[in-house]
Amino acid sequence: MFTSKITGLGHYVPENVVTNDDLSKLMDTNDAWIQERTGIKERRHIKKGDGNSTSVMAVKASKIALERANVSPKEIDMIVFATLSPDMYFPGGGVQVQELMGMRTIPALDVRNQCSGFVYAMSVADQFIKTGMYKNILVIGAENHSGGLDFTTRGRGVSVIFGDGAGAAVVSRNEGEGGILSTHLHSEGEHKDQLSLQGPSTEYWVPEIIEKNPQEDIPYYPYMDGQFVFKHAVVRFAEVINEGLKANNLEASDIDMLIPHQANLRISQFIQKKMRLSDDQVFNNIQKYGNTTAASIPIALSEAWEEGKIKEGDLVVLAAFGSGFTWGSVIMRW
Repeated sequence: MFTSKITGLGHYVPENVVTNDDLSKLMDTNDAWIQERTGIKERRHIKKGDGNSTSVMAVKASKIALERANVSPKEIDMIVFATLSPDMYFPGGGVQVQELMGMRTIPALDVRNQCSGFVYAMSVADQFIKTGMYKNILVIGAENHSGGLDFTTRGRGVSVIFGDGAGAAVVSRNEGEGGILSTHLHSEGEHKDQLSLQGPSTEYWVPEIIEKNPQEDIPYYPYMDGQFVFKHAVVRFAEVINEGLKANNLEASDIDMLIPHQANLRISQFIQKKMRLSDDQVFNNIQKYGNTTAASIPIALSEAWEEGKIKEGDLVVLAAFGSGFTWGSVIMRW
């Protein structure tokens, strides 16, 4: 059986910076309130007319990843695209990336696991490479959140958190040492309503949206019970990280770099303290980009690598928790 390894990373975020003060002009909020609860100072939003979309940002990140992996688009055997905000209801973003990058008629798989999407996508890629079916797989996480948020006081609990961006990784058959050691995935659907977007959907389609009383709760904006999600996230993050470490006879002290999903800086800090990790062992960039859902881990991983914080031989752990609820981890030796 083969092993798989990340051979190239890339990320892209829109140029348009939206600060907490900018949001305070749209809704009843302020910089101190947002930073205290989330740690976020600013985020990036697509600006109308800038040419960006979920798939376009995915392509921009992917081109960087392919160049760094020294792999051409024609050498990619499969696309696994994680997003909750595709350009169209259907088809998914994977086929758009395939077209925009001039790739062969390779399979394009879309993963809808929201904040855990990139971890799930990495696990899928790992399995296809381990079995020998494919040699190079492009794994993407990309989101256009700003196109579907409620920028009024009613929506501030959610809308201040999210940002736009994309990250990508080339996962290749490993010919040497290191690579992905194991992946671990979980779900718990009984809490699906605590972090959800119920419409537009086949239940809340165009007629229902048009007829909806503006004073009623609007199902086509995201809903989140923040405290409920926080309490579950800190438990599941620790569990799935420890599960991965135990599977490989490792300890938390062996971690060289933990890249957690950038959901909330307070969650990351809680996990860091619980696992007794130093600042040098955990990478956070939510302060600059907000929560970019499926894109958050590949953006953070790409930045950490660019800044020289990940070196050959390092034990790198990816971990995510989010809507579904779903959660997972990837344990790899760089």
